[in-house]
Amino acid sequence: MALSEGNLSLKGLRGAITCKSNSIEAIEASVTELVKELIGRNNLKPEQIVSMTFSVTNDLNSCFPASIARRQPGWENVALLDCQQMYVKGDLKYCIRILALAWLPVNKKPQHPYLREASLLRPDR
Repeated sequence: MALSEGNLSLKGLRGAITCKSNSIEAIEASVTELVKELIGRNNLKPEQIVSMTFSVTNDLNSCFPASIARRQPGWENVALLDCQQMYVKGDLKYCIRILALAWLPVNKKPQHPYLREASLLRPDR
């Protein structure tokens, strides 16, 4: 990365997706889809990604989303973390949210994917 040239800036990227169920397979499919979409929309290379935090609703506890993301090629230096989303009555069920910090070109507007039922979280996007 040519950080010293001033052509990149650190940006926060958000996103979310819902799962079909609380199973390893459903969580794996959702995390894979969400990460792929975040990478594709923002044209990210592994060395641009500083960290990614996954939060899940309390009805998802079959596996750790970060362990799925860790399988991405070149992600050895990406800091990954899982946590449980604060419970709020009426929140979406089976929802995985992400917050990533990544170096993007200064003139690139971050793209935040909200997929499946999680699109209800951000109707403005």
